[in-house]
Amino acid sequence: MHKIAYRRGLILSLGFAAAAASSMALGAADVVRTALPDGNPFPISAAVSVRAGVDTVYLSGALPAAINKDAPKGTPAEYGDMTAQTVSVLTQIKATLAKLSLGMGDVVKMTVFLAADPANDNKLNFSGLMAGYSQFFGTADQPNKPARSAVQVAALVAPGALLEVEVIAARPRSAGPRSAGPRSAKVHSAKTH
Repeated sequence: MHKIAYRRGLILSLGFAAAAASSMALGAADVVRTALPDGNPFPISAAVSVRAGVDTVYLSGALPAAINKDAPKGTPAEYGDMTAQTVSVLTQIKATLAKLSLGMGDVVKMTVFLAADPANDNKLNFSGLMAGYSQFFGTADQPNKPARSAVQVAALVAPGALLEVEVIAARPRSAGPRSAGPRSAKVHSAKTH
């Protein structure tokens, strides 16, 4: 009787160990980024999935830093054009992430709040946003792309600012401090029907 119980216990233990080993061997990524359909090169992901056991880090919205101290306060000239403001904001986010042992490659979700640009006929300057954004995401050095939303707002809290950006980043709990470089993440292709 003890032999049968021992064998059952051994078989169950081996089964659990094999299941655990196979799930680790499969190397299911902590973060899975789903590419846009049809090979669309736009530098965002259609979706990003984050597995259990991963810490999510929520960064508050970041506004651009003033770059022209001589410009009238509360004007876009104080902060620069849309590209300069985007680079300013994303550089600040990159620095905040680095303090948390994270990098831009760890960003899984981004929300961009955009105000109309007086220099762009009071319309959104989306191409200026993309010129700055593309320096940080979907590059050879940092290929990871977050899921992203961009919305127009009537105004931002800082007069003259053209955008505010908030991000969510992901870090596996088992990982200690790491370099701020890109993380490898599994990428899925999305197909349209």
